[in-house]
Amino acid sequence: MQNTIQRELTINASAERIYNAIATPEQVIKWFPDKVEGDYQVGGQPVFSFGEKHRNSVFIQDAIPNSYFAYRWVPGGNDFIGDVRTVPNTLVEFRITELAPGRCKVSLTETGFADLPVEIAASSLQQNNNGWDIMLVRLQQYFSMEAK
Repeated sequence: MQNTIQRELTINASAERIYNAIATPEQVIKWFPDKVEGDYQVGGQPVFSFGEKHRNSVFIQDAIPNSYFAYRWVPGGNDFIGDVRTVPNTLVEFRITELAPGRCKVSLTETGFADLPVEIAASSLQQNNNGWDIMLVRLQQYFSMEAK
C-alpha cells in the first residue's frame, strides 16, 4: 500500500503571501474548502466544509510562518466530525521554499494512508491523489488571478 502523496509546484508570489493563502481561513477558502469553521491555528480543530454535504474536522498540527503548515484529517471524503487524533488519519504538510524574490516552491506531502483501515485506504489514496491535483491547480490559479 502506497503511504504518501507528494506534489510540488512553483508559484510567483512571496513566501508570506503563499503561507497566508494556506494558513489563514479567509484566504484558504478561496481555493480549498468552501468554508472553515472553528479555530484555524496550531492545536485548533476546525471543520472544513466542501459543498453542502461534506464536512471534515482537521487538527492543526504545526505552523511556522512563511515556511510550513500541517494538519491531520480523515481523508478520502469520509466525513468525520470529532477529534481527528482519536482515529486513523493522515498528515498533510505544506512546505514553502523561496527560489527567488517573489517566486517559491510549494511542496505538499500527505502521509499515513498505509495506516488507515484497509476498507478505506486504497480509495482514500486515490481520491486524495485526484483531489490534490485539482486543489493545487486552484491554488496556482488563485495567485494567477490575483496578479491580474
